[in-house]
Amino acid sequence: MSSVIRQIPLDTATQHHAHDFHQIVIALRGSADFDIEGLGGSIESFGGCIVPANHMHYYTGTGNNRQLILDLPTDALTLTGHHHELARLFDAPRFFTLDGHLRLYLEFLTTELSQLDAQDARRDIDEERLATTLLGALHSRLTSGEIPSNSHRRIDLHALDRYIDDHLSSQLKVADLAAIACLSETRFTERFRLQTGLSPWQYVMRRRLEASRQLLQCSHLPLSEVAALTGFTHQSALSRAWRRAYGHPPSQLRRLGSTAVTTQP
Repeated sequence: MSSVIRQIPLDTATQHHAHDFHQIVIALRGSADFDIEGLGGSIESFGGCIVPANHMHYYTGTGNNRQLILDLPTDALTLTGHHHELARLFDAPRFFTLDGHLRLYLEFLTTELSQLDAQDARRDIDEERLATTLLGALHSRLTSGEIPSNSHRRIDLHALDRYIDDHLSSQLKVADLAAIACLSETRFTERFRLQTGLSPWQYVMRRRLEASRQLLQCSHLPLSEVAALTGFTHQSALSRAWRRAYGHPPSQLRRLGSTAVTTQP
């Protein structure tokens, strides 16, 4: 299956779904809010988000918005062969802002798309090349490991943990976590990954899963309530996260008792 690049507005009423391909969404006009399995954020012009395959995400467009959307199957040419390293972009959800050079490339990309003939047999190849260049540039920026000159100041993880735990049942946004550390979203995400080896989403998900495990072991609350208290949008989202992290549904923990073995995601 080939990559697909499209330009559409997002519905101003909240929608949600999951799909078996990766996705990148970049705001061309207006803004949109995303919640990707419990980690939320807003994208505005030249801002975007990465949605890994099979991740439930809620989204809402604001006003007269228009988004550039890249649908990227896991076996697309853009993510395989010589370009297999680009698949690392989808290790976890994240939000980003395009720099000046990438903004110019985005303008070039949209212009090129408008000139492609929908009936041309080469259109798929041309779209794949445009997508590969964009992903390559994003990959070099988001996984470069570059840090700002004041990087010696470490993020206070204890303060961050308190905030996450106090707001676990709510939507947590990268911007909120970054504000605790007094950093921009981009700097916070870069520094957080360098300090912990995890993306903010992976870290929050670990705390959600651990909190849900404790509730399952120490209470008789129904799974739907456990999901709500630990920030999962519904019971099926909790079950999907448990299967991905532990290899079994949360109900199995109760069936086997508190001695059931789980491992960190």
